[in-house]
Amino acid sequence: MKKLRKPVYATAGYNTVSFGSGRKEFNPKKPRPGLEEYITEAGKGVIAQINDVNNIDEGIISNFMAARFNRQGNLAAMIPMIHPSLEYKPCTRVEGACGSGGLGLYTSVKSILSDVSDVVLTIGVEVQNTVKAVYGADILAGAGHYRTERKEGHVYFFPAKFSDRAGACYDKFGYDYMRKGMAHWYVHAITNARKNPKAQEYHNTIEDLLAAGMTPPNPNVFCEHINVYDCSKVSDGASALIFASEEGLKKIGIDKKYAIEVVGWGQSQADISKKPEEPTRLTTTRRSVEKAYEMSGLGPKDIGVLEVHDCFTIGGLLHLEATGVVGYGEGAAFVAEGKTAMDGEMPTNPTGGLVGFGHYTGGTGTRQAVDLVHQLTGKAGDCQVKINSNRPYGMLISMGGNDRTVTCMIFRRAA
Repeated sequence: MKKLRKPVYATAGYNTVSFGSGRKEFNPKKPRPGLEEYITEAGKGVIAQINDVNNIDEGIISNFMAARFNRQGNLAAMIPMIHPSLEYKPCTRVEGACGSGGLGLYTSVKSILSDVSDVVLTIGVEVQNTVKAVYGADILAGAGHYRTERKEGHVYFFPAKFSDRAGACYDKFGYDYMRKGMAHWYVHAITNARKNPKAQEYHNTIEDLLAAGMTPPNPNVFCEHINVYDCSKVSDGASALIFASEEGLKKIGIDKKYAIEVVGWGQSQADISKKPEEPTRLTTTRRSVEKAYEMSGLGPKDIGVLEVHDCFTIGGLLHLEATGVVGYGEGAAFVAEGKTAMDGEMPTNPTGGLVGFGHYTGGTGTRQAVDLVHQLTGKAGDCQVKINSNRPYGMLISMGGNDRTVTCMIFRRAA
C-alpha cells in the first residue's frame, strides 16, 4: 500500500442516540424520527463545532437499505436539508451493506487526497424500525448474495450466517470455551453501553449479564448456535464528522489538538457469491487490517484502542483474532479474562460496540470513527480509556456482509 501523500484529519464528530428496543423512550406504536430528522441532527451537530458551514466543500452519506426500509433513495440530496449553505454542494451516497459507513470514511479520505476538497462532511444513517423483525431480516439478507442464498436460507438470514460461524468454532475449539467467551463479550458490551447515554443498551437492567449471555441457543425459536443476546439490535440513528486537509482544518477553525490524523487504511472486497473458505476466520477483515498495518508501518502492539464490528458476539471474537491482537482461537479466552475492558490490555468498543451501542447499519462505521475522534482527543466522557504514549493509535474495522466488504482505518491524535 502506498503511503498517504499528505495529512488527512478527522474532527467534529457527533452521534445521535442509537434508537430502538431497549431504550426507555422507544415505543413501536408511536411516531419516531425518520431519515430526515437523523441526518439533520447529526449534520447540525457537526456544523455547531466549526466556524462556518460555507467552508464545507462536499458531502458523503453512507446508507445500506433506505430504499426498502424507508422507500427512499437519492439520499445525497438530503444533505442540503441540514443547512441552506449546503445547497448545490457536490454530494455522494455510498453503500456496502453493514460496512457502508467504512466506505463513507474511505471515500471522504480519497476526496481530500485528490485535492478535490479540503473539508468533507461525512454522514452515516439507517432507520430500520419501520418493519417487523422478520421482514427486516429479509431486507438485511441483501448484504449476502440474495439470488443464491436467500431461498434456502434461515428466516433470520444474517444471524444464521454467524450462527454457522459459531457452530464451526464450537467444533474446532469446544462449545464451552466459545460460549463462555461469547457470553463475556455480551457482558463487556453492556457494561460499556451503560456508561454511554446515547447507547441503545444504556437502560439495560439485566442483573446477571453473564447468565443471560450463557443462555443456551434454541433453534426452535431462533438460531442453532447463537441466542438473542449474541446479536446487535435493530437500530435507528446517524453519525457525522468532518474529514479535512491541513488547510481545511484552518478553514473551519479547528485546532489540531481536537483532530485525529489518518495514518493508514485497508479496504478489501471478497466475492459475495462465494461462501467463506474457513468460517472460523475473517479472512477479508484480516487482509484489510494487513493493508492498514502496511501503510502505517504499525502492528497490533501499537494500537491503544479498538473499534471492531461485533454485529454478533462471535464476530467480536473473530475480529480480535483478525487484528492480530490475539492468535487464532485465542479470542474467547482473551475476552473472558477481561482483557478487552476499558482498563484492560486492549480496550475494545468502549462505548458499547454494535451489541451495546446499537447498529444502525449504514452509519456504524461512521459512528466508530466519531468515537475514535472522542477517544483520541480525550473527549469520551465516562467511556474514556487511558491512551498510553507508547500506544497512541486507534483502529476501527467496518465490515459489510459475511466478511465481504471491509474497511480498516488507523488514527492517531493530531497534536
